[in-house]
Amino acid sequence: MEVAIAIFGLLFTLFIVAGVFLTVRAVQAAKRSVDRTVAQARRTVEDTGLRARQFAQPGVVGELAQLRLSLRTSMRATQEVLRTGARDDASLSESLGLFERLSAHGHELDEELKRLEREPDKATIAARLPDLRERTQRIAHSAESLRWAARDRARKFADDDLEALSDQIDMEAGALRHWTQEPMGDQVPGPDAAGGTPGAGGPGAGRGSGTAGGAAADGRSGAAAGSYSWGPEAAEPSAITARNPRTKPSYPWQKAPRTEGTT
Repeated sequence: MEVAIAIFGLLFTLFIVAGVFLTVRAVQAAKRSVDRTVAQARRTVEDTGLRARQFAQPGVVGELAQLRLSLRTSMRATQEVLRTGARDDASLSESLGLFERLSAHGHELDEELKRLEREPDKATIAARLPDLRERTQRIAHSAESLRWAARDRARKFADDDLEALSDQIDMEAGALRHWTQEPMGDQVPGPDAAGGTPGAGGPGAGRGSGTAGGAAADGRSGAAAGSYSWGPEAAEPSAITARNPRTKPSYPWQKAPRTEGTT
């Protein structure tokens, strides 16, 4: 009785621990999903505000908004391409590490541009715009280089895989077209099958050779009939000939005619 109670208590404890573990995992997954949704919504709002300032506020403020928008767009596209490609290509891990280092410079520049948007001294901002534009172009160009290199690599692998697959399909298609076998009627019969060796004549030999020849002919016709050939046989006519009206065709499902000597 005490053993049963101990086992029951142990199972109850395991159920509680499993329930707590699953609950914690579910809460963490929900939190990550909420954080991801909030971050995406924040980025969307910021990008919409930058586009609005780019067109609604010409001058220094619009220039800063344009620089921030181009920087964020380029960095986000490169990050998506590299992270997606690194799942299938381990060689992109080094490129992803380089992008993380480039992202640090990009975030620093984005924060600087964001602070300058609230700067009241527009003359100072205008004096620093050429340097800010150059830094933005350098970071965006580096990100684009990584992005297009990763895309070219993925396209090259896809082209190689498609070429290999096309070669395999061509080989398989060629193998599938070899359905016609060599007809048995084209083989030249040897001396034995033709009726025996010279000098073995006589009535009995003639009858024996005739019987053997007929059996061989029946064997060849039976082998040719069961050779699974989709093409015309060697003995078949190459063109449609007229049917002899004096001959009555026979079909395999008809009964054989009864002879007079059959009882």
